[in-house]
Amino acid sequence: MRRTLLGLAAAFLVALVLVQVTGSGGDLDLDSVADDARAVIGDAAEDVASLDDGSGDGGSGDGGSGGSGASPDGSVDVTKVTRQLDGLTVKGKAPQTGYDRDEFDHWTDPDGNGCDARNDMLARDLSDEKVDDDGCTVLSGTYDVEPYTGEKNRAFERGSDDLAVSLDAEHVVALQNAWISGAHDWNDNRREKFANDPANLLMVDPGENRTKGAANAAEWLPPNKAFRCEYVATQIQVKAAYELAITQPEKDAMNRVLESC
Repeated sequence: MRRTLLGLAAAFLVALVLVQVTGSGGDLDLDSVADDARAVIGDAAEDVASLDDGSGDGGSGDGGSGGSGASPDGSVDVTKVTRQLDGLTVKGKAPQTGYDRDEFDHWTDPDGNGCDARNDMLARDLSDEKVDDDGCTVLSGTYDVEPYTGEKNRAFERGSDDLAVSLDAEHVVALQNAWISGAHDWNDNRREKFANDPANLLMVDPGENRTKGAANAAEWLPPNKAFRCEYVATQIQVKAAYELAITQPEKDAMNRVLESC
């Protein structure tokens, strides 16, 4: 994008000089051309700066804002994920008829280690965690970087009424979104597997989790721009693994993010 903007500026300058030379019969006002050049380059530089600081179209947390605002960290194989995205079925949302969160038996023990999936995710995502005598229940710990907000060294305390030290176990592809994307046709075992799959689980800020709700990528993106590439890549990989569909606006939003990764 930076190269495109600056390249357009250069092309405009060449055209500008040719027009002025032709129109002046060769008597070119160099000072005027210089002023025009500074104006064009200045505009291009401002556009590049807006991309760098996130103040352009993708600067908000709204997935439907027209831009991604993603900050790539090199963790996403864009070619592979884009290929997976292109392989997903695109169609409208199915009706929510029959949806109930309890249709997905969650917080079971899919890996058979004796601990439920939520405590497994706390143990996975936190550092310096303190575990109860049962060997499973995570009582406290520290989140090095909470992914949705970008908050560093966030404390977790089980049972606290303070949301600032609480975490939600988030389904990156929400259960309701999965339902309207194909899970309404699944059997109970497949829905249980989906609801407890570590690939689709993440401990996150409760406020952001509830703001997102069942939104897809066209409707919501994490306010932490540095996580958007990984977030969208995870949704794509999960939907590909479970053969879930996407809507066209959802696919467009995902592509916008991946173009910035």
